[in-house]
Amino acid sequence: MIVAASANGRAGMAAALDILRRGGSALDAVEAATRAVEADVNDHSVGVGGYPNALGEVELDASLMEGTARRAGAVAALRGYPHPISVARAILERLPQHVLLAGEGAARFAAECGFAPAELLTEEARDAWQRRMGDERAWRTMPLQDLAARMQDPQRAAGTVNFLARDAQGRLASAVSTSGWAFKYPGRVGDSPLIGAGNYCDDRYGACACTGLGEWAIRAATARTVVLGLQHGLSLQEAGAGAMADLRAIPLPPQVEPVMNLIVLDREGRHAAFSTQAGRTYLWQSPDMVAPEEASRHEAGEGMA
Repeated sequence: MIVAASANGRAGMAAALDILRRGGSALDAVEAATRAVEADVNDHSVGVGGYPNALGEVELDASLMEGTARRAGAVAALRGYPHPISVARAILERLPQHVLLAGEGAARFAAECGFAPAELLTEEARDAWQRRMGDERAWRTMPLQDLAARMQDPQRAAGTVNFLARDAQGRLASAVSTSGWAFKYPGRVGDSPLIGAGNYCDDRYGACACTGLGEWAIRAATARTVVLGLQHGLSLQEAGAGAMADLRAIPLPPQVEPVMNLIVLDREGRHAAFSTQAGRTYLWQSPDMVAPEEASRHEAGEGMA
């Protein structure tokens, strides 16, 4: 049994480990862990307190996947509900013919399921948006695409929480949740709710989850690429490094910083993580540990393969 997470997942590790220690499922563990981070108002990349879009509205994306039957649920551009990961779980269980609901449809489904609505925009996040917006008169008649470009902040372009888990029965699960690119164009959706891009899970081979520039992972189907590498017999190191090299082959606009971070868990519970940036870390914990350990990610430099 094991849980691995992005560095901002510390708030959820205890909840995940408690479930695994009691014999619970990997899927329950990653959902509970993600909910804890979504509720943390100090994390501006996830859930309540997330940075809003260019119009000052918080939109949330999330997905989760279980590796036994490869069932998945996801929501995109969800407004007004603080736990998109649980709405995604409800889609997995109550709408087996669907995987992804977006926008008003996702909110309507959340209401039908009895999820409690909440205000997502905190005072701190609103202040950050207003500082970035500057003089309101300067953009009141500006096309929204120009406004979103003006609001772009490379320091807040990426931020997501990832959890991967393996339970006592050897089942794998993955979960991803985010408020997306800060001050984004309304309705922008990154990789987090897209199965195969932001996360992918298969008990036979392994699981992967991503955080960083979502558009990059979408174009490369990065999470699926990693798991496919494991399927083809590559080691964790080879599968992760290969996927990062594949990303590097995709050109990006010069104003976009190429940031990507991966965590990977194989079917035996071995783990690794990768980043385009030096000094990045991730968390992992097994049930016999009293606290998570912070480990270094492999730096995937240009040309790495």
